[in-house]
Amino acid sequence: MPRKSSTSMKDVATLAGVSLGTVSNVVNSPDLVSPATRDRVETAIAKLGWVPNESARQLRAGRSRVISMVVMDIGNPFFTDVLRGVEDWVQGRGYHVQASNSAARPERESEQLRVLEQQRVGGILWAPVSGPSDRAETLRRRGIPVVIVDRAGDGTGYCSVSVDDVEGGRLATSHLLDLGHTSIALVGGPGTLHQVRDRRLGAEIARGQHGSSASLLVVSTDSQEAAAGVAAADQLVGLPDAERPTAVFAMNDLLAIGLLQGFVTHGLRVPEDVALIGYDDISFAASAAVPLSSVRQPREALGRRGAELLFEEMEAADHDLPHEHQGVRFTPELVVRRSTSPR
Repeated sequence: MPRKSSTSMKDVATLAGVSLGTVSNVVNSPDLVSPATRDRVETAIAKLGWVPNESARQLRAGRSRVISMVVMDIGNPFFTDVLRGVEDWVQGRGYHVQASNSAARPERESEQLRVLEQQRVGGILWAPVSGPSDRAETLRRRGIPVVIVDRAGDGTGYCSVSVDDVEGGRLATSHLLDLGHTSIALVGGPGTLHQVRDRRLGAEIARGQHGSSASLLVVSTDSQEAAAGVAAADQLVGLPDAERPTAVFAMNDLLAIGLLQGFVTHGLRVPEDVALIGYDDISFAASAAVPLSSVRQPREALGRRGAELLFEEMEAADHDLPHEHQGVRFTPELVVRRSTSPR
């Protein structure tokens, strides 16, 4: 049959011998249609060259079939892996995933959420710079579900998926204390980030549990990028020998990689002169010049579970059903490699 520019959904339904509703389900909710019927409709769509009018569908439904994820640093492999988990779960459910980078700047984050509201996205997975804002409340009033990622949503009235960062900080510092280190630097920042605060708290808890008099030197950074790690290494190397920590807990792996680079540049050996542990266990950690010990976060599982919670809330809204918000918290895992070999 020749392709027509005016081909409609009705033409597809007629050729496939199904109802308009079945064609709609094949496009929007394919899991609801039997494989045989779905194949017949998809064959008709291909033969006619029909393209669904997404703009018209969005106007009818009141929202688009786009799931947006707003993160603090799209260049950080941690968030890349979380996003991969989201895409894995959304795949085949008729939605597209897009990502926005707030660069950990509240004003930029607010503007991105405003734009997503105008676009009437289907839902938002949000790794907030601080916490739920008035902009997020506006989104919910507009019927756009929001799930918080990488931060506990306790008491906020939002679904959330997070990792126990206090436990992660405790694991990393306990490991260094077990190795006999009594002078440990905690490198990370900015201190306004809840992840940094929680990991530092975990370090303090570890020291208390060990009954140790070990010193914990806080070295704040203005970002969590590798360049900030290099600068922190310069700062630590500049200390008098008697004051220089023998171990460093970096608040993420990018900082740890920068610290490693800085130490090597200054002629320090890892772990012989200074032990080093990171956080996240991104792929680069294991392949670094000195394989890095790290605290592993289940990054892709975090994304998959977040997407699942978001779709549950969207489904409840579509069918006017009650929805109970859930807070899912994963437990981190210590991964020991050569950068913290025993002294």
